[in-house]
Amino acid sequence: QVQLVESGGGLVQAGGSLRLSCAASGRTFSTGAMGWFRQAPGKEREFVSAVTWGFGTTYYADSVKGRFTISKDSAQNTVYLQMNSLEPEDTAVYYCADKASMGRGIKLGYNYWGQGTQVTVSS
Repeated sequence: QVQLVESGGGLVQAGGSLRLSCAASGRTFSTGAMGWFRQAPGKEREFVSAVTWGFGTTYYADSVKGRFTISKDSAQNTVYLQMNSLEPEDTAVYYCADKASMGRGIKLGYNYWGQGTQVTVSS
């Protein structure tokens, strides 16, 4: 059973930075991908970023491209999301999610989800 533990959320002023972490356990993380998603109040959950476990290929939503950076530490089975130049529109609960195969593309097909961590950006 895959388990994901997120950390690193908090309150920050616009223009500031935060780094989210997602520590994974429960399988051999050599295939598939880890993604970050977010859900703001009253809105649907949306894809933010993802990285493949194998080659480390990265993907970003247009809204965060150039501001967020995803990375992985394969030795620690941990994925990070460095968020810079934060905007009030980035306020949401952020979730990491894992999938063992690349079926259904990079935005769909995630089987396991973390508990979520709140990110609040004040103006």
